[in-house]
Amino acid sequence: MSLISAKTKYEHVVLNEEKAPVIEGTNMKVIEVVLEKTAYGWSPEELQFQHPYLTLGQIYSALAYYWDNQQDLDKDIEQRLEFVNRIQQEKGETPLVKRLKSKGQI
Repeated sequence: MSLISAKTKYEHVVLNEEKAPVIEGTNMKVIEVVLEKTAYGWSPEELQFQHPYLTLGQIYSALAYYWDNQQDLDKDIEQRLEFVNRIQQEKGETPLVKRLKSKGQI
């Protein structure tokens, strides 16, 4: 679990040693909550169902932190996606993808 580097004005959100906002007492990053909400369209209640170790207060606090810091967090998400895309391009197709393509399955 990450060590707390700094408190925030959000009751359940702290910054870890890398200055990334996480839900206090967990290693769940705020952007992970936001990405799940966005990708799956989950409500805060569904997020809590999927992550029963989180309280609704923690989830709402994480979402509030995101909305108040959206520009910075969206930039972080974009940088992470660019990194993943760059690594995928460098690595090329996996053996599985090559096999599936050779069989016309993708």
